This record gives sequence, structure tokens and C-alpha cells, in this order.
Amino acid sequence: MKAWRLNSIGDIGLEDVERPKPGAEEVLIKVKAAGICGSDIPRIYDTGAHKMPLTPGHEFAGIVDGVGDEVSSEWVGKRVAVYPKIPCGKCCECRNGNPNMCETYDYVGSRRDGAFAEFVTAPASNLLVLPEDVGFEEAAMLEPLAVSGNAVRKAVNYGTPKEAPIVVCGLGTIGLMTLMLLIEAGYDNIYVIGNKLSQVEKVARLGISEDRFCSSRETSPVSWINSKVQGGIKAYFECVGRDESISYGLDSAGSSGLIVLVGNPYSDMTFSRDTYWKILRKQLVLSGVWNSSFAQVANEVIDAAMDGLNEAEVDDWNYVLGRMKDNKVNLNSLISHRFRIDDLEQGFQIMKNKTEDYCKVMMVI
Repeated sequence: MKAWRLNSIGDIGLEDVERPKPGAEEVLIKVKAAGICGSDIPRIYDTGAHKMPLTPGHEFAGIVDGVGDEVSSEWVGKRVAVYPKIPCGKCCECRNGNPNMCETYDYVGSRRDGAFAEFVTAPASNLLVLPEDVGFEEAAMLEPLAVSGNAVRKAVNYGTPKEAPIVVCGLGTIGLMTLMLLIEAGYDNIYVIGNKLSQVEKVARLGISEDRFCSSRETSPVSWINSKVQGGIKAYFECVGRDESISYGLDSAGSSGLIVLVGNPYSDMTFSRDTYWKILRKQLVLSGVWNSSFAQVANEVIDAAMDGLNEAEVDDWNYVLGRMKDNKVNLNSLISHRFRIDDLEQGFQIMKNKTEDYCKVMMVI
């Protein structure tokens, strides 16, 4: 089969390799769609993976093509998305019922071979069966959507009122998905901070008017927020991972505001003493988001989640799958580029060098 192999930092190429064989509790998946994550680019070109050679790719969906000795043959032919984090089942977090917080996890596409290939293996326990009206490309975006779902549920569970002023900073894939889920959840007083004029059109398609868009390259976001909102914002979603964009939220938050940190860090984070005092005096809540929760649950629980019921009882993956029902969250609108497996390096280069405006870059087979 064909697979993109990362042999060392910066050395990635399409190779003919042996088709993997599923372990006893695993399945073999024929990949139909796989998204390039922002984290894949530094993994390929700057930092490397945990072990190499390795096939990257952790956002994907496909069809079960074969099963291991201890997996039911009923899985064969199922259309599935795959939760890429593989908990150990033995650490304290796993024993306490928090496998998504596993301390010694494996991970498809960064610690074991991933989906930038024609076939990939994964544990059967990590499969999510797709409804018929959810396509493979949409399903390949379930992983980042679930991260955004994890973030949005922080505000829901914190009790942030639906009419409260909210800011989303960063309008890449995760930021736009977070914005989509906030709107779908009923929040209607949302402001956004971006850095490209092309993002004005993207958020306009979601119902965010131009007067609610701030370009951080042209205007001080804190001054802009303060001119729009009296008494400070109540929730702030940081989807960039930069020191200054975290400070925007800390400086503009009102008392007991919620700061949700979603973006992967670009560098070290530092707070001035004045900023730290603001956290104390405003009694702000800082909440981190790391990955997402997943569980294979009974059909009736999934059906309830799809109907918007018992949302607090389901994991992040089934929560966002419920939000995809009836096209409430239109993920296809986020796909800016599609490449066949032979041409996928073009997608890597576009994201690395930023030669074109892009959102979600997708491999399709």
C-alpha cells in the first residue's frame, strides 16, 4: 500500500509499504478521508514524532476492512471515525474513569502509524460508527470538532448565560469550529478576533457581522472589546496559543469570567504581575482543554444525544456528532483544499509556508 513515511525531521515521502495487520483487539481500516492537523506540520518539519519512521495523520475516517482475532466480524464494512488517543487502561486516570486523561497513552499518527496511508489499524474500542448522513470528509473532522466541543462545554457547564458577551480569539479550524458550536448551542452575543481580512467572510457565513470582527493586526483587541462590551466579557476562548492573545482575554474579562485555553502553545507563556493581579482580583477561572473524551455508548444514548437530550451524559465525540445532525454544524464549509494521496505533500507545503489561504486541508481516497 501507499503511505507517507516520516523517516526523520523534514524527511517525508510517499512509499510503498506492507499493509498493516490488525492486532487481536484491533481492526484494519481502509482510509477514505484524512485531515491535516496544524500539529502535523511542526511534527513533520520541526520537532519530529515520538518515534520514527512513522506515518502521521490522526484525523480520519474510513471503512473497516478486516478484524483481529478477538474482534467481531460484524465490524467489517462499517463506516467509522476513529478516536486517535489509545489509553493504557492501567494508570491512575484510567482506573478513575478518565481514560481521556491517560498518563501513558498511545496515539495514532504520532506514537504509532497513522492515516496518511491507504490503510491503518486502530483498536476496535476506539471506533465510532457513522450515521448514514455523515460523509467521510465530515467524519474526518470529528477529532478537531470534539476538541472544540470540549471547549464549548466548559462554558455550558460553567453556566455562562446564553446572552452573555463571549469572545473567540483565533479563527483557524479550531476557532471556527468553536464558533460554530457556540452558535449552535444558542450563544448569540459573540465577538471574534482574527488576523486576516479573509476571515471576515468566513465568520459572516456563520452569522457574525463585520462590526463584531476585530483584526489584531490593525486594532488593539482589548481596546476594541472594551469599546463594544460594558462590564467585561464573560467567556473567552483562546484558540491561538500565544502569550499576547491570552492576555487579551485576561485584560478584557469581567468578574468571575471564564478563560478557556484551547490553542497549542507556540512558545513559553509569561504573565506580568499586573496581569496576575487581574486574575486574582476578578476571580477569573482559567480552564485548559486537552484533546477530548470518547466512549462507545449504547444506541439509545447516542440517539438521545443526537436529539439534543441528555447532552451532559455523553462524551465529547457523541456530543458533537449530535450537533452534526441535520447539518446544524456545516463542516464541509471549512474544507479549503482536497488532495489525493499522491499529491498530499502539496497540502503539507501550503500549511508550512502559508503560500495560500487555507482552513482544513483534506486527503481523500
